[in-house]
Amino acid sequence: PTPAELYPSETLTFVESPVLGRHLCGAFRPGHFRGVGTVVLKLFNIVQPDVACFGEKDAQQLAIIRRMVSDFNVPVEIVPVRTVREADGLALSSRNKHLSREERRIAPMLSQALQAAVAQLDSGETRAATIRQTAHSLLEAEPVIRIEYLDVVDPESLAPIDVVTGRALLAGAIWLGNTRLIDNIGWTASSTVPTAKA
Repeated sequence: PTPAELYPSETLTFVESPVLGRHLCGAFRPGHFRGVGTVVLKLFNIVQPDVACFGEKDAQQLAIIRRMVSDFNVPVEIVPVRTVREADGLALSSRNKHLSREERRIAPMLSQALQAAVAQLDSGETRAATIRQTAHSLLEAEPVIRIEYLDVVDPESLAPIDVVTGRALLAGAIWLGNTRLIDNIGWTASSTVPTAKA
């Protein structure tokens, strides 16, 4: 659709998801997901696709679009697309080209911190505060990194959790210079996970 088709006049009605948009990126980018939800619903209504694919790298956007489609009975199948990574673990993104050589060297630390958090879960740690602190400590060891957030949240509500029981989403956003990077890893308990710590 052309800009004229999408915005024939001033928009006075918007799509919002205040629950799913409250935490993670939403806490630092007020109004962002209102814009995303609104323009995506407009696109769905104009194009009327059968299937729409959204990347898992932006887990919050994917969750909001999925819920919008469900709540508004939009006849489109939302297909999640797995995050593609460089050999060193950095999630592919158009923003990566803005990183300096040194920033690019440091950038994989975000995925490494999330993997360290997953390793704790795999070993039986369930206290979100402990898991968060481990990931934070790894990132804080590199002074160039500015942490925007790194949290352990419920994969459905995206709200922070105190104790992991079964499933969790580990998500983070950092700044390297003027470049903002996001990443996340979903975790689900398996029968091989040791007994949870109290």
